[in-house]
Amino acid sequence: MTYSVNCSILLTELPLLERPAAAKAAGFDAVEFWWPFDTSVPSDAQVTEFETAITDAGVQLTGLNFNAGDMPAGDRGLVSWKGRCSEFKDNIDVVAGIGERLGCTSFNALYGNRQEEFTPEEQDTLAVKNLAAAAQGVARIGGTVLLEPVSGAARYPLLTAADALAVIARVKEETGAENIKLLADFYHLAVNGDDVAAVIENHAKDFGHIQIADSPGRGAPGTGALPLGEWIARSRELGYTGAIGLEYKEPAQTAFSWTIRQPVSN
Repeated sequence: MTYSVNCSILLTELPLLERPAAAKAAGFDAVEFWWPFDTSVPSDAQVTEFETAITDAGVQLTGLNFNAGDMPAGDRGLVSWKGRCSEFKDNIDVVAGIGERLGCTSFNALYGNRQEEFTPEEQDTLAVKNLAAAAQGVARIGGTVLLEPVSGAARYPLLTAADALAVIARVKEETGAENIKLLADFYHLAVNGDDVAAVIENHAKDFGHIQIADSPGRGAPGTGALPLGEWIARSRELGYTGAIGLEYKEPAQTAFSWTIRQPVSN
């Protein structure tokens, strides 16, 4: 299984629950999603509809985000958001339940923006507690919590792989949680000025997940200048065995045209 279609950013011309089937029709066997609900604890009926859309499509869910707040409005996670701690913790059981029923074990916990009314130290202390709780919550199903550097969000503090890895190291040291890993989104890292090739050389074997988009533009592979094929191949050589998440912006009609020029192994 090589590629996983992120159905929260691709195939958006279709209703959310129709996208897994569209990904399958395009030749893919795996999908991933940002948090697909408006609240941390959706109704049982909403969860069932989501799960049924995936199972009926015959695809594997390989990744799911914890609730990250109102993403279109600029929210980027609840992990360090003081005032929403109980909401994040309530979300953990829902995420783990979906993962258990669908066989998904990778869960992205977006860190959250800086808040003017709190110090970074206060937010970071909360983040350690919330990440440890998330790691414990998904451990029972063999799950891994992913932590991701993000671009394009001025108040999001994790910009480089080193930023995220420092948080991961702190969580492990202070809480003993071991099932937390780096989500290496090559687009975000490159846009933020990180040395992606060096990150791969030093950490590929320990990546929890890889996501890709080209730059500039966050378009499909081949629309920009990033050596995505080389980075993926080197990550494989150094021990990364997971899926490659397709997390780029491209109209549905041409979303996967780039795959015609190279084999797609699922």
